[in-house]
Amino acid sequence: MLAHRGLVTPEMAADGVAENSIAAIAAAHAAGVEYVESDCHATADGEIVLFHDDTLERVTGDPRPISQVGWRELADLMAPRGGLAVLSDTLRDFPAVRFNIDVKADAAARRAGEIVADHADRVLLTSFDDGRRMAALAAAGGEPATSAGSSLIARIVGAAAVGLRGRADRLLRTVDALQIPERRGPVPVVTARLIRWAHDAGVEIHVWTVNDTGRMRALVDRGVDGVVTDRADAALAVFPA
Repeated sequence: MLAHRGLVTPEMAADGVAENSIAAIAAAHAAGVEYVESDCHATADGEIVLFHDDTLERVTGDPRPISQVGWRELADLMAPRGGLAVLSDTLRDFPAVRFNIDVKADAAARRAGEIVADHADRVLLTSFDDGRRMAALAAAGGEPATSAGSSLIARIVGAAAVGLRGRADRLLRTVDALQIPERRGPVPVVTARLIRWAHDAGVEIHVWTVNDTGRMRALVDRGVDGVVTDRADAALAVFPA
């Protein structure tokens, strides 16, 4: 189970705590979570911070892009919202937590990879953009585990859908995990064949974003290795620490 952007309970949300904040990560850790899924961007002065959106608007009401705000100002904006999580500090301060870091901007790729390099044994490094993912992975010395970006996922899923085992095997050998939705509209993405072929290649299947514990149990029964969830507290009953 991967805690999606940490853990923000309804009570925490009512107090103004935001996703991807220090408080959200600390709450996930305190609940017994081992894996936290997060995202990173670069600030105007080059600090790598844990934040999902390109802009501050949804979280703080400020419409500016993160890339135009210095980290000290961003820290002030996040102070009443659970605290700004800086990637380097977060990896240092939560040594028992394993992180899934999704690089959200080209400007963050190289520096994020350099930071992750010292923690490669407990970080899975990824991006929806495969070029960005590879840039970050190269900066990390190629050591962290990695999951496929969107274009690679499309090729692997497509190969499995039409039974091209050799092609799927070659592509699967380049990653450690596939992080995918259960369905894309009416079309199943997670299939028995995909799970089987991925496992044969030593690749894990993580499904996002699943908040219903019944769906979590059903996916585990089908053989998936983990789910990304906003309800890490509830998910611990399905994925005990």
